[in-house]
Amino acid sequence: MKAAPDPTSRLRAMGRAFADRNYRLFFAGQGVSLVGTWMTRLATGWLVYRTGGADAAWLLGAVSFAGLAPTFFLGPLAGVLVDRWNRHTVLIVTQVLSLLQSAALAGVAFAAGPGPGTVWLVAALSVFQGIVNAFDMPARQSLLVEMIARREDLPNAIALNSTLVNGSRLIGPAAAGAVIAAAGEAWCFVIDAVSYLAVVAALVAMRLPKRDRPRTAGSIRAHLIEGMRYAFGFAPIRALLLLLALVSFAAMPYSVLLPVFAAVVLGGGPHTLGLLSAASGVGALTGALYLASRRSVLGLGRVIVIATVALGSGLVAFAQSEAVWLSAGLLVLTGAGMMVQMAAANTLIQTMVDEDKRGRVMGFFGMAFQGAAPFGSLLAGWLAGAFGVQAVVTGSGVIVIGGGLVFATQLPRLRRAARPVYARLGILPEAPDGVSAATEQAHGARA
Repeated sequence: MKAAPDPTSRLRAMGRAFADRNYRLFFAGQGVSLVGTWMTRLATGWLVYRTGGADAAWLLGAVSFAGLAPTFFLGPLAGVLVDRWNRHTVLIVTQVLSLLQSAALAGVAFAAGPGPGTVWLVAALSVFQGIVNAFDMPARQSLLVEMIARREDLPNAIALNSTLVNGSRLIGPAAAGAVIAAAGEAWCFVIDAVSYLAVVAALVAMRLPKRDRPRTAGSIRAHLIEGMRYAFGFAPIRALLLLLALVSFAAMPYSVLLPVFAAVVLGGGPHTLGLLSAASGVGALTGALYLASRRSVLGLGRVIVIATVALGSGLVAFAQSEAVWLSAGLLVLTGAGMMVQMAAANTLIQTMVDEDKRGRVMGFFGMAFQGAAPFGSLLAGWLAGAFGVQAVVTGSGVIVIGGGLVFATQLPRLRRAARPVYARLGILPEAPDGVSAATEQAHGARA
């Protein structure tokens, strides 16, 4: 009779990346900093809404676009430079620049008065932060590998990172609401600026192994072309990036339309909006914890298909719901689907990519994940004015489901393409025929 799984063993597996001192430092510093980041996101929106006047709704979309679009345009170039530079140094610089940006936002907020002048200053600082983030994402994702001594613990580190992001997503906005009510938006930005000191201190305290970085030959343009050919010439990475871009473009914009659902469709107010946002965050946190509990990449291809279809189905059902608690429950599903799809794709890409091209591939990852979303938000806002928010979110869900099903049809081919890479890296044990049996399943269902 098969023994029941040991819950204690599963809990230990969830935290196995903490065995590395460097990762423990990174996790602790990020835990403090991310709460401040989410406080700034909410405070920025409220400051724009408060000072934007009659154009506040349009300005909210414009400021959001200003903060995210640079990743789309600069992500690939940033990835090239991250591969040429010291990733640890790049990440320290991005954190210091983010600290200065938050301090500048605090100065703007302390002096803020009604009118467009304040909003355009906020937009300009959002563009600056977007440029910083374009470099921060590939540097952060690439450095993660250097923090983890055992490559098989990398999926756990990525999942724990996602858990941290979504845990802070629940704490930060609530804290920001209390601070804004008590003292105003400026103090949220001050707290965020101070919080960056924690992650800078953690990065400085790390003792990373010395890695011989080969001398860079060739121009930036040549390296960009090489990275593009590698990322989009290798079928498994190309398929994961395209699916991620589709989901980001079609599904993420629903969050921009949440205020309309809360007020118009569900007949609620700020508390309803808070409930919907929290429900999505709870789902994302649950999905991240599920991934952290997994011991390997075994079966992640199937997991991506299930998560993508669940996300699309949740969006379609949410668009039709007119009951608050049903809508909140469906957003738990969509939040979990979004997080699992994104983090699982990240895990598979990180375990397959060649080390000397990691920064460039993660630049394309940032372009797909963060860069596609603002364009989808702009389109969704325009279509919502013409056809209504329910029709737009329904269409988004159908597109996501279609993308997931197309990806499912490609899994056998992607599995065959990835098989030699996993066998060469020795990430998973070899099957009797010399092929990694786990890799067989890591990219989809058995044929």
